[in-house]
Amino acid sequence: MVSPENIHRILIAVEDSPYSEQALNYGVLLAKNLGSKITLVHVDEIPISSPYSADPLLNESPVMIPELMHIQEEASKALFKKIEDKYGQIVKISTVTKIGRAQDEILAVADECKADMIILGTHGRTGFDHFISGSVSESVARKAKCPVLIIPRTEKK
Repeated sequence: MVSPENIHRILIAVEDSPYSEQALNYGVLLAKNLGSKITLVHVDEIPISSPYSADPLLNESPVMIPELMHIQEEASKALFKKIEDKYGQIVKISTVTKIGRAQDEILAVADECKADMIILGTHGRTGFDHFISGSVSESVARKAKCPVLIIPRTEKK
């Protein structure tokens, strides 16, 4: 049975978005209060199967997939550095970058690091948007072996 005394490892899924920032704030506060360690996971989506990516209608020049993957990797490193600079003195943080479907990779990392809790934000998509893209948070919550804390989208006023 999971209780606050048993939450030693918290996995937080992060991306460069306000939704992720909200989840991170909750996760850091929770980890600090419980004396838990944090593992951050950032998942880069698999690039499209074509070796080039460009929009000919916008007169964009093509970018090779390896270049896109390098750009994603550098963005992940920058995101982790920003987070560690802000929260590294408060809690112990480790980081993991994966490539694949977000929900699958988050669940795999949760198993690998033996997470006692997963925290992630949600974009709050509804209707057709939700139908097309699905909900990463919903899928993780359904399939996780540990509790999942989903931080809903809130608007700043």
